[in-house]
Amino acid sequence: MQTVRLIIKGKVQGVFYRATAKELANQLGITGWVRNLPDMNVEITATAPHEVLQHFIDWCKHGPPRARVDEIIVEEREFEEFEGFKILR
Repeated sequence: MQTVRLIIKGKVQGVFYRATAKELANQLGITGWVRNLPDMNVEITATAPHEVLQHFIDWCKHGPPRARVDEIIVEEREFEEFEGFKILR
C-alpha cells in the first residue's frame, strides 16, 4: 500500500472532475479524498496498492470528458489510512 498526493492543473473545476475521480476511486478500492483548490486546481490524496494507484494516476492525466489537464504533480506521501474516498468542500 502506498499514499500519494496529486495536484491536477488545467481546466479541472466545473467539469465533474471530483465526482468522476470519486466514482473511479470507489470502483478501484482507493481511499482518500479530493478537493478543489482556490487556484482552480484539484488536489487528491489517495491510498491503494501501487498498481491500482498507477491506473488511477493515468486516468487523472486526462480526467473526465470536459476536463483539460495541463499538468499533474505526483508526490509520494507517508502511508495514511482513510475510510472510503470523500469529496472535501
